[in-house]
Amino acid sequence: MTELIRLTAAQMAEKLRAGEITSTELVQAHLDRIAAVDGGDRGINAFLHVSAEEALDTAAEVDKIRAAGGGDAEALHPLAGVPIAIKDLIVTVGQPTTAGSKMLEGWMSPYDATVIEKIRAARLPILGKTNLDEFAMGSSTEHSAYGVTRNPWDLDRIPGGSGGGSRPPSPPSRPRWPWGRTPAVPSGSPGR
Repeated sequence: MTELIRLTAAQMAEKLRAGEITSTELVQAHLDRIAAVDGGDRGINAFLHVSAEEALDTAAEVDKIRAAGGGDAEALHPLAGVPIAIKDLIVTVGQPTTAGSKMLEGWMSPYDATVIEKIRAARLPILGKTNLDEFAMGSSTEHSAYGVTRNPWDLDRIPGGSGGGSRPPSPPSRPRWPWGRTPAVPSGSPGR
């Protein structure tokens, strides 16, 4: 299902609404890609935490609503079922929030940030939390306590940005999410 991870968010949403794919298939394709390219000594190191179970549960819920049809399916958010990755600076119930710092290692927020509340209400499966410079104090992701995020186009380079974990996949010609990020970090990596 490699082709699924190369779709834009709008294309994913369109295929979900048309019933061409399920959210579960889409989320699993992204989780498989994360597993294939993110870890290890020469991995991208884009994710600090992957929330596979939560993402798959949300996807299954969206699929069930769509399969039932009717008013509930019609009321779904236009991006319902499209997976998303969250910068590890944004507090999220059920997932550690470290802000790229060992000082916060293992810390679990007792509440969701407003943006997470909105993402959950829209039923976007959250794939996990992405790497960043410690407390977003930097512009290269070289200052994360959890290691450097690598540029998937050249693993000896950095992706740039304080939240480099959310930047790696997109070549310049690839359409981006409306807010400038892509749905799952390792999706566009060549040669992997």
